[in-house]
Amino acid sequence: MNPTIAFFEHRDENVNMRSIWKGAISFGLVTIPVKVYSATEQKDVAFHQVHRVDGGRIKYKRICSIDGQEVPYSDIAKGYELATGEMVVLTDEDFADLPLTTSRRIDVLQFTPAEQIDPIYFAKSYYLEPDGQGTKPYVLLRDALERSGQVAVVKVALRQRESLAALRVRNGVFVLETMLWPDEIREPDFAFLEEDVEVRPQELKMAESLIETMVADFDPTEYKDAYREALQEVIEAKVAGKEVVAPEAPAEAGPAVDLMAALRASVEAAKRERQGAAASSGGSAKAKSAGAAAKKAAPEGADSGEKALKKRKTRRSA
Repeated sequence: MNPTIAFFEHRDENVNMRSIWKGAISFGLVTIPVKVYSATEQKDVAFHQVHRVDGGRIKYKRICSIDGQEVPYSDIAKGYELATGEMVVLTDEDFADLPLTTSRRIDVLQFTPAEQIDPIYFAKSYYLEPDGQGTKPYVLLRDALERSGQVAVVKVALRQRESLAALRVRNGVFVLETMLWPDEIREPDFAFLEEDVEVRPQELKMAESLIETMVADFDPTEYKDAYREALQEVIEAKVAGKEVVAPEAPAEAGPAVDLMAALRASVEAAKRERQGAAASSGGSAKAKSAGAAAKKAAPEGADSGEKALKKRKTRRSA
């Protein structure tokens, strides 16, 4: 085993989605059977803990802190530690007796405008697929919800935990957004909120100008995980036995001494970048349209002549 690559685990990105839960949307007297799928996945590079010397996998044993003996899974329970240090042991039977009334239902509680739900409440996203004979009522509720402009507030139990959730439509499919409970949202208790910070009108206007120069439609495909790509390159270089050279980190600017000067420079830089991007896209668009027009206007024999010219150029460069 090569110890330099023993820690890397390749994950197949083309694995089909598998349902993690089956139940039904309960909407008045209407029941819509559905399957639930995770809507997102992490693309992190997976690692194992290994022995640096030989690449062997590190394994752990379940040892009891009192008698020092290894404990089989069948003897493991959940324990809640009290402030006194004492432990309350809960078994599977204790959890089975809990009143999870929504254990196999997604209960619609109300409908509300989406903007009334702060995104900080959202925890995880799931797709819902109609199951069995549920296609027609699924499509009916989907279309009605989409036309109303509302989202459904529901209650659901997934993985032994009851949650509030928002039910909305995305690309023709119901998306279930599980939500945190109100007491799970922390209050930002920061000292600067109590300070009397003076912001001059010209500074505010300059900051607004900077925002305006950077306004654009959001396209997530324009962004990439540079860290993950660099890590993948490091792993591939080690597999190939090549030396890994770390790129120079760009110099980070410190806090601005003159806020107005920094804002003004930022506005100018943003304008230049926007103009450069527009010129680049405009030039490529003009080139494409000119090329298309030239091809359209060219005589039928021009294609063969152009191919012959390309061949001659290729021979010369060779």
